[in-house]
Amino acid sequence: MTMGNIRRPTLDDSAELLAMVHACDIAAVGEPDFTPDEVRDALTGPNTDMTRDCWVALDTDGAIVGWAFPHNTNRGDHDFVEVFVWPGRGEATIRPLLELLLVRAAERGAEFGHRNYKLRAGAIPTEKPWIEALTEAGFTFLKQHARMTMALTGHPHTAPEPPAGITIRAIDPDDETELRRFQATIAEAFEDTDHHATDFETWQARIAGESSVSYDEWFVAFVDGEWAGVLQSSDNSIADGQGWVRALAVLRAYRKRGVGEALLRRAFATYAGKGRTEVGLGVDMANPTSAVRLYLAVGMHPKYEADIYEREIVTA
Repeated sequence: MTMGNIRRPTLDDSAELLAMVHACDIAAVGEPDFTPDEVRDALTGPNTDMTRDCWVALDTDGAIVGWAFPHNTNRGDHDFVEVFVWPGRGEATIRPLLELLLVRAAERGAEFGHRNYKLRAGAIPTEKPWIEALTEAGFTFLKQHARMTMALTGHPHTAPEPPAGITIRAIDPDDETELRRFQATIAEAFEDTDHHATDFETWQARIAGESSVSYDEWFVAFVDGEWAGVLQSSDNSIADGQGWVRALAVLRAYRKRGVGEALLRRAFATYAGKGRTEVGLGVDMANPTSAVRLYLAVGMHPKYEADIYEREIVTA
């Protein structure tokens, strides 16, 4: 592939990009696992500039067969890089697209104020060409990430009573002070992980840009009247009949007291009451809070696991 076959994407490419990513999903995990909102976020999200950070590869007929982009919502010390290619048609574009990301990452790291910058990438174990390209480019295995799911068919529409002293209620989306505390709770609860926390304004702008937001599926937990944790849902998977837990965050002082489980069970009941047939979420298997144990305990199971690879670069 020559550089003449590579260009920058535009929002007009969104439908074609989604079709390609769905083909990748089906080949890797058996079903589509990407949404239109996620395509838009990848092209226009925080710290992503389509004219500098993203590329699409074309075949001889001008059809898109590859797409590369980075992700770093808070200008932190690492980019998460993605390369999607049409199965059977786009494998030859993997290395050229990855090389473009590597060069641009050195510039991005410097722009974000980092001398040493890390790159991470995820791969389903069956994605051999992608894993080979990552390995050849100096990436090594770091950890695993799992997609957890649970069927909601027949699930009660009312959550069980939480443990004594714990109360759960929906967030008040019209109360900016409460929204700020909600976002700050997520940032604080994940500060001992590599979660990409953002400032409130960036977080709020991202939410405002989503096609729909069901605030009645966002919950706050209190322990003896004290703010203890939150659960943020996403509407991205509604079209597939799925409730999606975007973030579950319990402040350190209130962990191991049943707060996380109470929040999850309230969310599950709410999703079921709206006719959702499944609930899903993503979890870092190396999370120091052992979150995966909680998800298994409430009946969820891994739908698939992805290996996370990493390499470090010196910035430009």
